[in-house]
Amino acid sequence: MSTYLTILGFNSAIPTINSSPTSQFLEMEERHFLIDCGEGTQVQMRKAKVRFSKINHIFISHLHGDHCFGLPGLVASFRLLGRKTPLNIYGPKGIKKMMDTIFEITETYKGFEVIYHELEGKESIKIYEDKRVEVYTIPLNHRIYCNGYLFKEKPKERHLNMKEISKYKEIEICDFQNLRLGKDFVSEDGAVIKNELLTTDPKPSVSYAFCSDTKYKEDIIPIIENADVLYHESTFLHNLKEMADYTGHSTALEAATIAKKAQVGKLILGHFSNRYSDLSVMTDEARQIFPNSFLPKALEQVKIG
Repeated sequence: MSTYLTILGFNSAIPTINSSPTSQFLEMEERHFLIDCGEGTQVQMRKAKVRFSKINHIFISHLHGDHCFGLPGLVASFRLLGRKTPLNIYGPKGIKKMMDTIFEITETYKGFEVIYHELEGKESIKIYEDKRVEVYTIPLNHRIYCNGYLFKEKPKERHLNMKEISKYKEIEICDFQNLRLGKDFVSEDGAVIKNELLTTDPKPSVSYAFCSDTKYKEDIIPIIENADVLYHESTFLHNLKEMADYTGHSTALEAATIAKKAQVGKLILGHFSNRYSDLSVMTDEARQIFPNSFLPKALEQVKIG
């Protein structure tokens, strides 16, 4: 089962004809995660044929409008579509107040439970876990409190080699789960049959790191190390590093430097200033440091792993 990232929006503050503010849809182990929700996100979701009912977890990096102004409208649409299941929203402290205030003033009735997981810590923590997936915060350095998110598949179960297993009559169906978990088979007389003789390696687990608005921040490297794909904002080229620092953003060169030091598999750049009409200058700069750097494409589906 593959993991896919759909780029819904990748622009900085102001939407353009061809690009929307930040939002992404991640499909991992049959889980469906929405990451940031800038203006126009639900329109992009329609274009990408994302099923609204599948989304039970939304992760908001920070409360600047280009990352969250689409959220009230999306939640309101969930109600109009008849949603009954709870919705989990992860984001900075204050996100509940923002949403409650909007719904109160506009007299919007949600009709289903919204569970807010408000964040305010400065250390990376695990904020979501089930049998197959874990999600961690990536503390960033922006003008306001901001987190990226690391999505990780848990180690997968091994595959049964039925051709080999059939050679041993003492191995029964009730033993299969222990074999999938990597355990050796021990017969009643104490004989040990090594697991690697009875199973094959699973497909490697993958990880995706989303790093939203931030200054260059090397202490995120141990958190995102060896991620299969890294999205890292690159609002400016490096000749505007002073402006990047002042506004709490990174340059393409800095994003590439993080990718190289973290030894990630692939870097996707994003959150570009509208001053750049030709975005190829971003990859030109980044590839000097990290050759496997790419531009996002609206509604592009990126396979991870």
